[in-house]
Amino acid sequence: MEKLKKILLQLPEYLLITAVVFYWGSAGRVINPIAIVLIIGLILQIIFKNRIVGIIIPSLLILTSFYMLLALMSEFNEFPTFNAEAKKLLFWGLSYFISTIIVSGLMIYRYSTMEKRKEGQLQEA
Repeated sequence: MEKLKKILLQLPEYLLITAVVFYWGSAGRVINPIAIVLIIGLILQIIFKNRIVGIIIPSLLILTSFYMLLALMSEFNEFPTFNAEAKKLLFWGLSYFISTIIVSGLMIYRYSTMEKRKEGQLQEA
């Protein structure tokens, strides 16, 4: 049960790694330095659990996702009619970027309350 709880607490990092791998695959580049740096950063975050890095990485992902949402809306406006391709672009783009924002928000929440949780555990012991 304790191992399951530990995995569930690290779920945002794993989901963000999955999102970065999806981005890397869809970018069509074998060597993608942005994806490599993000994956290394998230893996190191899983290992070391640094509070500051745990807030900075998802903040950058949220900002990038908002920027890409604007790019998505710009691309969507180029469609003359709301056809099947426009629906597909909107559905997959919105689901990908909004889920990345939500998972990043969960990670920010977890690491912003990490100090409080540690203090509470020390007082209980």
